[in-house]
Amino acid sequence: MFKIGDKVSYPMHGAGTIVDISIETFLGEEKKYYTISIPVGSVQVKVPVDNAEELGLRDIVKNDMKEDIIETLEGKRTKMPSSWTQRNRMNINKLKTGDIIEVASVVRNLMLLSKKKNLASGDRKMLTNATNLLLSELILSFDIDEDEAMKRINSYVFESREEETGDDIIE
Repeated sequence: MFKIGDKVSYPMHGAGTIVDISIETFLGEEKKYYTISIPVGSVQVKVPVDNAEELGLRDIVKNDMKEDIIETLEGKRTKMPSSWTQRNRMNINKLKTGDIIEVASVVRNLMLLSKKKNLASGDRKMLTNATNLLLSELILSFDIDEDEAMKRINSYVFESREEETGDDIIE
């Protein structure tokens, strides 16, 4: 069980800090909820304590995972379907896992794709959502502000990268 002040990540919403644990009545039933304040977008979400683990609530990344995030962002773009619908479904499934490495791979792939061609509106929206998830986790785990987190993401993805040639990466 988490406590007030714990830094946690909630799939599809991002990382935040538990600011309250309250008992609320919903449909005549009392349940305990975590209130999580997410720094990106100044959002607050409530997660039922009883379902928290099942819903994917987890501690933010620890020091040993930070290097894996960086390596993922610096890595090569992986194959993606050429069909926007299939690509979007694949990316949504990655984000739903709550795995920060999967989130980082979505960010990297779409950022690199955006350098090769204009992204479709759905891809741009996916990139924004994935970036916000990654930003919130980096802000809390590296203890930096949003601007610094975005600078680091851009640095990891684009600096010291050999130019990838051709469109053979997209299947």
